[in-house]
Amino acid sequence: MSLKARLLPLRRRFSALMAASGIALFAGVAATPAHAIETDTLIPAAPQLAASSWILMDANSGRILVEHNADKRLPPASLTKMMTAYLVESEMDDGKLSPDEKVRISVNAWKTGGSRMFIREGTSVTVDDLLHGVIIQSGNDASVALAERIGGSEGSFADLMNQHAKRLGMKNTHYMNATGLPHAEHYSTAHDLAILARRIIKDYPDHYEIYSQKYFTWNGIKQPNRNKLLWRDKDVDGLKTGHTEEAGYCLVASARKEDTRLISVVMGTKSEEARAQESQKLLTYGFRYFESKKLYDKGAVLNQARVWGGEKDQVRLGMAQDVFLTVPSGQADKLTARLDLKDTIKAPVQAGEQYGTLQIKLDDKVLAEESLVALEPVEQGGLFKRLWDALMLFFHGLFN
Repeated sequence: MSLKARLLPLRRRFSALMAASGIALFAGVAATPAHAIETDTLIPAAPQLAASSWILMDANSGRILVEHNADKRLPPASLTKMMTAYLVESEMDDGKLSPDEKVRISVNAWKTGGSRMFIREGTSVTVDDLLHGVIIQSGNDASVALAERIGGSEGSFADLMNQHAKRLGMKNTHYMNATGLPHAEHYSTAHDLAILARRIIKDYPDHYEIYSQKYFTWNGIKQPNRNKLLWRDKDVDGLKTGHTEEAGYCLVASARKEDTRLISVVMGTKSEEARAQESQKLLTYGFRYFESKKLYDKGAVLNQARVWGGEKDQVRLGMAQDVFLTVPSGQADKLTARLDLKDTIKAPVQAGEQYGTLQIKLDDKVLAEESLVALEPVEQGGLFKRLWDALMLFFHGLFN
């Protein structure tokens, strides 16, 4: 039987699986603007905003739906505190920092100007309370206190921030402090901040709930979250505001409807009201014309392939990560998939190694490709097994 003939039933079984599930795949590659997706669906031009820079991203797939000057380096103001909070969450997740640990407040932290949590010099405040002060009250004093606890000094903490930014792929970001107070070498972009917001949501979901809290009280002072969309849109649950004279009014927002979560970043508007209105325009547009579909879980088995010379004759193939796809609203049932397997798989097989490709199309346009990987290792078989399979493979190749 030819290889093509052997693959045909595999493709038929895969097609049946796709038809039954009504879903498809999205490649975990660089995000592509929605206007690059050429389909028969009519989608109007994205709204133009009264802002210096903006972006709209699907939080699940990472696909960029709308952008303008998204990679332009701008002062991020208190949007900086998203990275400050991310590092604190990372330290807690690694077990290096406890939410209940008390941090001694230094004179330096207490004297920091700008927006404040109103912590007092010489007192001790828990990490959890300080994190709330950073996220909800945008406390510069709380940010410096946490920076000193983790880095020893704010300068050393800023170095850690830059290392994390590089690791996350934030190519146009550089931090000089933990607060976002103006500095000539302190900058970021709408694109980078969307990347960071996505990682905050995905990496530390247990802490993300803080971003949706409307008020936080400390030292007898009750302060509201400055993200006005938390009051206006029930689907909005984060993330962070920022403002300086240099940066203007900025907002990173996220909202979720059913399976679709969007992240908007708006930088350089003229007022608190403007940043809320312009962000709402992006989110409304995104939810109206696009939807996000989760297609497969990490480790989902899509097929089994023949292994030559192995202790087992079959290896399970599937996804190395959760797979999402962003499509125009109402178009998910029109997706088609093509499965291509490697001609010959020989033992040993390493888990995670690619042995095929899944290609997803909409209206004959390729939307995505995803690697099909081995979900398990297959060791080499014994000497007789290897010799027998080598002989069988020789005749297989001879007749095909």
